[in-house]
Amino acid sequence: MAADASTVGSSASSSGGFAPFLVDSLFQRSLDDMIKAIRSAPGGESSLIHRLLAEIRREIRSTDSDTKFLALQKLTYLSSLYFLDMSWAAFHALELLPSSVPAFKRTAYLSASLSFHPSSTDLLPLATHQIRKDLQSPNPSLSSPALHLLALSSSPDLALHLSNDLLSLLSSPRAAVHVRCRAVITSLPVLRLTPDSARAFLPKLVEALSPSSPLLSAAAGIFCELVCSGDPRPYLPLAPDFHQVLLECRNNWILIKILKIFARLILLEPRLKRKLVDPICELMRRSPAKSLVFECLRVVFCSFPDEETAFQLAVEKVKEFIAADDDPNLRFLGLHALAMLQPGQSWAVEENREAIVKSLADPDPNIRHEALRLIMNMVFENNVVEISSLLINYALRSDPEFSNEILDAILVTCSRNFYELVLDFDWYVSLLAEMVRNPHFMTGEEVERQLIDIGMRVKEARSELIRVARVLLIDPALLENQFLHRVLSAAAWISGEYIQFSRNPLEIVEALLQPRTSLLPSPVRAVYIQAVFKIVTFCFNFFVNAGVLSDSKCNIDENTGAESEDSSDATTFKMESLELKELLTSKTIIHILNLIVTALVPFSECNEVEVQERACNVLGLVLLLNGIEEWKTDDVDWRIDGKIREIVTIMSSAFSEELGPVSMHAQKKVLVPEGLELKENLSDLDEILRNNDVPSSLSISFSSRIHSHNEDKEESEPATESTSLLAEHRKQHGLYYLPTDKDESGSNEYPRANDVTNAVSSEKTTNDLLKLTDQSLVFRLTKPAKPRPTVVKLDEGVDLPSSSSQYVREPTGDLLSGAVRDVLFHGDETSPTIQNTLSENYTQRKANETSTISNVDSLLKDSSSPREREIGSSSSRKNKHHSQGKERNRNTRKNENKEEKGNRSSARSSHHHGKHKLKQRVESGDPSLAKAPQTQAIQDFLL
Repeated sequence: MAADASTVGSSASSSGGFAPFLVDSLFQRSLDDMIKAIRSAPGGESSLIHRLLAEIRREIRSTDSDTKFLALQKLTYLSSLYFLDMSWAAFHALELLPSSVPAFKRTAYLSASLSFHPSSTDLLPLATHQIRKDLQSPNPSLSSPALHLLALSSSPDLALHLSNDLLSLLSSPRAAVHVRCRAVITSLPVLRLTPDSARAFLPKLVEALSPSSPLLSAAAGIFCELVCSGDPRPYLPLAPDFHQVLLECRNNWILIKILKIFARLILLEPRLKRKLVDPICELMRRSPAKSLVFECLRVVFCSFPDEETAFQLAVEKVKEFIAADDDPNLRFLGLHALAMLQPGQSWAVEENREAIVKSLADPDPNIRHEALRLIMNMVFENNVVEISSLLINYALRSDPEFSNEILDAILVTCSRNFYELVLDFDWYVSLLAEMVRNPHFMTGEEVERQLIDIGMRVKEARSELIRVARVLLIDPALLENQFLHRVLSAAAWISGEYIQFSRNPLEIVEALLQPRTSLLPSPVRAVYIQAVFKIVTFCFNFFVNAGVLSDSKCNIDENTGAESEDSSDATTFKMESLELKELLTSKTIIHILNLIVTALVPFSECNEVEVQERACNVLGLVLLLNGIEEWKTDDVDWRIDGKIREIVTIMSSAFSEELGPVSMHAQKKVLVPEGLELKENLSDLDEILRNNDVPSSLSISFSSRIHSHNEDKEESEPATESTSLLAEHRKQHGLYYLPTDKDESGSNEYPRANDVTNAVSSEKTTNDLLKLTDQSLVFRLTKPAKPRPTVVKLDEGVDLPSSSSQYVREPTGDLLSGAVRDVLFHGDETSPTIQNTLSENYTQRKANETSTISNVDSLLKDSSSPREREIGSSSSRKNKHHSQGKERNRNTRKNENKEEKGNRSSARSSHHHGKHKLKQRVESGDPSLAKAPQTQAIQDFLL
């Protein structure tokens, strides 16, 4: 759109040059005129915007400031409303920056901030002098837009050149408070672009953390962003400052930021908990701000699981949130807070079980989703069956969107970590089949994946899988639902791959070849035909080997049935084999072959290659078998010798290999052949394909002969043949057909699958939800009725989802964190200017921070280990002995002894009290300090 408008604008301005005519200036659209024109042109905004951009491109080239100002104003509005790219106007925005009119300058800065971005800041050096000039201006209307541009569209060079001006503005007492707050906020992108400037900015930002500072709000936001988005370790020395703000500040927004900071620092220094429990509990008791109380709940649930008083108080607050019937936002926050609990704290969820379950029927979709997530997080082996079954029933009466959310949640929870919660796979497979009957079912892909995955991983579940596949395939009403096609594809694959577990293969063949399979898409029909191929192979193989059975062990081929060493299993398998022997006779085989020929001949000329190829393969096998007359007679000698025996051997070897799961890392283990360049540039591939493109008139036909039947005609078979086959199928399997009032012989119309009108009435919704309250959400050890089947796990322990416990993000090694660490932990390496600043800051705040410092010292004393106490006492004795040895020089070293006594308490807590002062003490001749412990502890670098 912008390119077209550029062409129009350039053509329009070619006749008049860069300066518009006087008429254009007089009749130039204002911003109000443009907005009215856009609102009065519904449906034609696209063409109007083209014309407006053309006008703006012509007007913005004007040398008149008023004309350029209006053009930039309109372009800024269009860019903000329609997300247009206005980088082409960056230079024109810079042209207005030197203007003395405040309105022009504000518009120029706003346009520049929208025009420039980090990847295109080539023109920004042209504005360095003007931005510096505006930053030094005492007028807030000039400095504020400059700070806005510096924060949004700065480059590393520009940030480096203007860092001193920003620093002086940040500490200027003459600047307005809101301008200084903007300067504090702007220091964050400057620090990220130039990490070396941390040595200059960090002392000022730490100074702004004072509870009496007017810049406290901005400084708290800066440190919250730094701590939460990067490595929090460098900010541990600032814990006393944050603690003082937590005690003295009364601004809810600032306290929320401080709590977020402590949530990260507690993970690094657990001893902070003892100092934070009382202030946080006090905030939960007295604060009327629900946002602040919720942040306290987050810190308690995630960081204070062992503090019983704080935890009980937090649970009571959660109950108040959930019980707020007049405010859905509070109910959502209460449920969200419970979702933060660890598995060992599920008793808190148990206390609110009834309220959580009732939230599933809340009209707010966010509350329903949070309640569902909370319930699924509390599903264990002892309650997965009951909760899943009740949720499946409730999904029948829910709206389509939430119904599928319930089904997705059950699928994800039960399949987690290789189905670790599922003890009875027969029940779970039946549950998957029950999901398919939901009127709003739309999760066919996941159900398809799990059905096939369970078949490959759990051998004990294959008989139930065959039963479920038969129920799904035999129902013709399911073929019309497009969301079930993937599930039917999985059922067809299972019926062909594990047909040896079926008691009636003939019934499955008839279901796979029923006339209404023409409603399925081509990929699913291809799977159906391939399943028929496998079933025919199994049936004929079993028919040939039917007389070869031993007394204790079955000698049939692996494809005809799994061998069992157990006597009971062998007896069961022998009985099933006898039933199949009576069923699979020569007449049954002939009937199956004739049914295949009748159903698959039309597909042999299908336009879909996959369907045509598989149909031709099956028909070729049928033609081969029909050409041998030996097996159709009553003579049994052909079972031992002859051509039929050779065909059976070849057929058995085709599907004898059992398919299993594939590791997700299998492809990585394949070595790349020498000479193969996988990362080679293939940009010339399009040109090669374009030169060798085959005309559509010369396309190859895979059909055996040209025919004029289109796909619609192919799907509608001759009426007489389809209705006769359908009537026969309906007569045999009438139990699985939906009732209809029409004539069975002539009716080919079935009710739509999963019709919403067939759903159960919603009157029992509340009663069914109350049944969930009878199920405990707490894990209890129960003895299973039968042992859990073996699940094949090829990727166990690899890329599995981690637990919900909190973790500390590893240091990312970014330059800004390293610079902050150097400033806060290595004070002796800082510049003299910063050292003076820190010294002055310490002098000013010493009286206000005495209580906080003593609290931190007592914290470290109480929380230190016995070994640290022993080291501290040993160091104290050495210091005392050293001071007695220097008694004769007391007059000459009086000041040094006073300094040593004043710092003795902090030396017990940590060696890193301050490397600069420590260096002075070592140089003064105190040898005991060279052996001070190197254990890192929390303390302020200002101390």
